[in-house]
Amino acid sequence: MAAVTCRLTAVCRRFQRVLTVSSYTQPQYATHAVSRFHPCPQRQMHNTWLFRSPMYSRALHTSCAIKGLEEFFDLQVNWGETTVKSGAPWTAKQLRAKSNEDLHKLWYVLLKEKNMLLTTEQEAKRQCVQMPSPERIKKVERSMKRLDTVVKEREDSLRLLQTGQERARPGAWRRNVFGKTIWHSYREYPIPWYLNTRYKRKRFYEPSHVAPYTRLSLEKYLKSKLRKERKEKRNQKRLAEIFPKKTALP
Repeated sequence: MAAVTCRLTAVCRRFQRVLTVSSYTQPQYATHAVSRFHPCPQRQMHNTWLFRSPMYSRALHTSCAIKGLEEFFDLQVNWGETTVKSGAPWTAKQLRAKSNEDLHKLWYVLLKEKNMLLTTEQEAKRQCVQMPSPERIKKVERSMKRLDTVVKEREDSLRLLQTGQERARPGAWRRNVFGKTIWHSYREYPIPWYLNTRYKRKRFYEPSHVAPYTRLSLEKYLKSKLRKERKEKRNQKRLAEIFPKKTALP
């Protein structure tokens, strides 16, 4: 195993040497043809620049410039400030007017802003100071939630147009053994359902002895709903007594 690893390492090094690009700019005098047996030692030193040296080479890559950890912190002009100006969160109406590509870019911009704000909040906690304008986190979270809602609306519309299904994952409403109505999502299976022993263990029916429990559960739900309505009416009546409506003067 060690021998195979060494061989792979050697092959990778050879491949990297082939793909190296010289980053050293050769002098103008080094580009001219020079006599091979010139007696001048200075001229011979210039000839050595014609050969590629690994000291002036770097690996070929196409990645962007690496940025430092300051990307996780706020701008330096905002350091030590008690308040930082920020705009309003994105509304659903504004997001619906944008294309899918713009929404994709905006999502990562908001995600980067959220990471920066969370880092700033943690640093403020470490220093036992108040974070400047902490409402910015809520604004970013609202924007991301609305953006996610807009994307889901588009996906649902496209799915309804193509397949006619309301949900991303098809399913059906079924009753379990406790008499509760649940949503059962369909799954892909390699064998038919009547041959799948795991699927057979799932019981989608309501036994006869569960019927009284279902009736009592419904009765409990209706009583709690009626209790909430009465409580709301009492609160409205008490507020009307404390703050009576003033009649308009003629």
